[in-house]
Amino acid sequence: MGTSWVLLPFFKHASFIIKFHLVKTIFKPMIRKKLIALPRVQKRLISLTIDLLIVWFGLFSSFLIRLGWDGFFDYSELFVKLSILSPIIILPICIRLGLYRAVLRYLNSQLAVTLLRVGGLSVAGLILTTYVLGWDVPRSLPFLFGLVFMLLLGLSRYTARYWLLGFSLPDILMSPFTASSHGSYHRRGKPVAVYGAGDAGCQLVSALDRGWDYRPVVFVDDNPTLEGRIVYGRKVYHSSQLSQLAEQKLFDQVLLALPSISDSKRKAIVQNLEQLQLPVMTMPAMADLASGRLQIQDIKEVEVADLLGREPVAPDEHLLHRCIKGLTVMVTGAGGSIGSELCRQIIRLDCQRLIIFDHSEFNLYQIEQELTRIKSSLSLHFELITVLGSVNDPNRLLDVMSAYQVNTVYHAAAYKHVPIVEHNISQGVRNNVLGTLYTAQAAMVCNVQNFVLISTDKAVRPTNVMGATKRLAEEVLQAFSTQINVDLLHPGMFREAVSVMNNTRFTMVRFGNVLGSSGSVIPKFREQIRSGGPVTVTHPEITRYFMTIPEAALLVIQAGSMGTGGDVFLLDMGEPVKIVDLARHMIRLSGYSEKNEENPEGDISIEFSGLRPGEKLYEELLIGDNVNTTDHPLIYKAVEESASWGELKLAITEILAAVDKHDYQEVRATIGKHVSGFKTDSALVDWLSMSFRSKSSHTFPRSNVDHEVNS
Repeated sequence: MGTSWVLLPFFKHASFIIKFHLVKTIFKPMIRKKLIALPRVQKRLISLTIDLLIVWFGLFSSFLIRLGWDGFFDYSELFVKLSILSPIIILPICIRLGLYRAVLRYLNSQLAVTLLRVGGLSVAGLILTTYVLGWDVPRSLPFLFGLVFMLLLGLSRYTARYWLLGFSLPDILMSPFTASSHGSYHRRGKPVAVYGAGDAGCQLVSALDRGWDYRPVVFVDDNPTLEGRIVYGRKVYHSSQLSQLAEQKLFDQVLLALPSISDSKRKAIVQNLEQLQLPVMTMPAMADLASGRLQIQDIKEVEVADLLGREPVAPDEHLLHRCIKGLTVMVTGAGGSIGSELCRQIIRLDCQRLIIFDHSEFNLYQIEQELTRIKSSLSLHFELITVLGSVNDPNRLLDVMSAYQVNTVYHAAAYKHVPIVEHNISQGVRNNVLGTLYTAQAAMVCNVQNFVLISTDKAVRPTNVMGATKRLAEEVLQAFSTQINVDLLHPGMFREAVSVMNNTRFTMVRFGNVLGSSGSVIPKFREQIRSGGPVTVTHPEITRYFMTIPEAALLVIQAGSMGTGGDVFLLDMGEPVKIVDLARHMIRLSGYSEKNEENPEGDISIEFSGLRPGEKLYEELLIGDNVNTTDHPLIYKAVEESASWGELKLAITEILAAVDKHDYQEVRATIGKHVSGFKTDSALVDWLSMSFRSKSSHTFPRSNVDHEVNS
């Protein structure tokens, strides 16, 4: 019993602390949300009431400052009269100057100008009115009142803004000017360091201050003249101090606000940040912001392209516009990675009409919506035609090209995923070979002037069906370029035309992997890292060439304008990159460490799964040794031999016959006769191959279904 009485004060004190924290952590956010959700009229009435109290308090303060307590009582009658008169003069001025139209959470430096105008007009109004009324007012009193009133008005707005954003009173007084890790300010959003104290960094901090996800605590900049200064309430540190700041755990993330620096400079910065083992994010590029594709709040993960980037070569404007300006352009596979970027570039080059052609309804819808937004935001003038169709449908291709009198075709439609094509050989052949063939034949029938094929480095000495079919497609276009009159394959599909005069200039552009494309390792690695690993790489020595999608698209357009007919152009892909190094970069840039024998306490491990069917360790861009330079430093021209159209026509007929029989061993063998260097050591893994089906049944499943229906 005695023990209970002794402990009672302790329990009461603990109960009080618990209730206090409940009120602090639950009810305050609720009050903020309710205030933010109030109708505009009610918010203005609250602001008006607070300003009325500020007027009275300011008046009272100015009387005390000017007259003291004794003098205040001597002028009490004047104080009462001014307390009635002041709101009548001042509040209409505040209303007229828009003080109650501003959203408190989004106030900016314009507030200071508005407050000066309000204070000046208020003082002038009081002096003029009291003079007309003949009141005996001390001459300095209106000026004192104006200063106190402006100060209180500004403080009230400043306090309200930060309180509504989630700051407590100590935060409002101190933390905007410090990087302290203490107080409730530390718990509001994720603490971040903003790399770049220029205009972009200030815009980013301003946007983040209005949100709840991130809390900028410091600026970091390479400019030594900014070191130690206060920008937007945050101290600026030199980039050499970044590792020291990270050790102090002032922030959990780094946000790059350097949208306009050179690629080489960005690469050096990202390499330095990689060593911090903190997540690194970046704001959108200025071009994306201007186009309307992204907003300042769209913070994203740093791309691996920032580590592989190189200085861009200024494009040749003549080459960019030659096949596009004032013309009707058609892009097949427009919803894919390369196709969609080609579309983004083409609409900026003054095309008259752009036809986006794709067999995927969803991809077509997405790129249509994006191009429409860009067209509106940049006030572009072109006609956008959205066509749903397949490159394996010759009549659809003919209808589109003839109806819109297409001048240039960029043929990006293809199946590019090596293992998937190995498992689905028939579709790889039909889409990559027949699809290219039908599109090219339709172009010749419709007198299209320019035809550009998007090819791949996997077409060089291919070890897989995907690469072999792309090389076969190249050979078809090379053969067409040597023919004045071309005998069509499957002429019945082309309005009974047996042969056609070739007035089309065929060009092929061959390059390696593009970063972030569909099927790329980048999205796969990123998802594995988010899931906690492991990150799977096929082989420790596997390497690939990489290029960013925008750079590849611009070079494709320029290369496509260079050809004279049957040309194979190669893009300079830079140095090959080990995929395992790419995985390690991504792990570190995500703020994790690699788990291995040297670091068993690491976060994410890398596992090797073995080469997939048809995959090889190294990719090449050139079949022979004969390559010529061009006027563009990043574009080369390969001189390569190909078969005649007559030979290829017979070969394609044989391949299709083998496809119809599901004899995919024969398909590979026939392709190998006509594709230089095609050699595959992997077993046949097609899902419908004769070797697989013979293990269970020699009849097609469809025949069983038909039998059941007939019975």
